[in-house]
Amino acid sequence: MQIRPYENEDRDAVIQLWEKCNLTRPWNDPAKDIARKLEVNAELFLVGLIDGKIVATVMGGYDGHRGWMNYLAVDPAHQRRGLAQQIMRAVEERIEAMGCPKINLQIRTDNLAAIRFYESIGYMSDDVVSFGKRLECDD
Repeated sequence: MQIRPYENEDRDAVIQLWEKCNLTRPWNDPAKDIARKLEVNAELFLVGLIDGKIVATVMGGYDGHRGWMNYLAVDPAHQRRGLAQQIMRAVEERIEAMGCPKINLQIRTDNLAAIRFYESIGYMSDDVVSFGKRLECDD
């Protein structure tokens, strides 16, 4: 798999992949999420391609204190081949090179497959409660 930063012409394919992987939610417009991401750490928004087709994504970030991961996706037809590990390692290396000491991510509690995956690559559950406050509604 070739890994590179997101490019504007990737938008439709990326959104289709996220929908195929059930990552989109009505309250998060994926096009707006992409546009917002391109304003901050755009170089940490990676896509993975096989034969020129986008089969994986990850949206990384670093706020000067912690790194964050969002929108890790691998096309179901290409899962269980190590592609998620590959693209995660690529973004982790970029974030680490920025001086980041720790990466956080959030997983929906019912997504047991994702929990198992992240545990398998060294992530652990932190003893914290995640809070959020919506400042803008996308729907």
